[in-house]
Amino acid sequence: MRIHLASVLVDDQQKALRFYTEVLGFKEKTNVPLGEHAWITVVSPEDPDGTELVLEPDEHPAVKPFKTALVADGIPFTSFAVTDVQAEYERLRALGVHFTQEPTEMGPVITAVLDDTCGNLIQIAHLAG
Repeated sequence: MRIHLASVLVDDQQKALRFYTEVLGFKEKTNVPLGEHAWITVVSPEDPDGTELVLEPDEHPAVKPFKTALVADGIPFTSFAVTDVQAEYERLRALGVHFTQEPTEMGPVITAVLDDTCGNLIQIAHLAG
């Protein structure tokens, strides 16, 4: 068994697609219109046949209170692995990305937390040392 899909719940799929591809650097893999929404997935350019991230509409009534509570408490919805958190932090800040946590050593990992502009906090991390 392996993870094939993971989702991030977004308030605007097209805005999310732009942010996740043009800013974070993922590549669009699937974009199938489904009426008001679409089935949109992105992948790492380093692993185009790997796990796909679904840019899932956040329209279920339970989602918005859940996302609001996570953001209010500073809790990231998901985490992405990077080679160097400090370098990614600097690259993304130069592109105007807002971080709620600067690079911080947390035991065996270094993490930073960014706002994805679609209602989520996202952590980036790498193993320290």
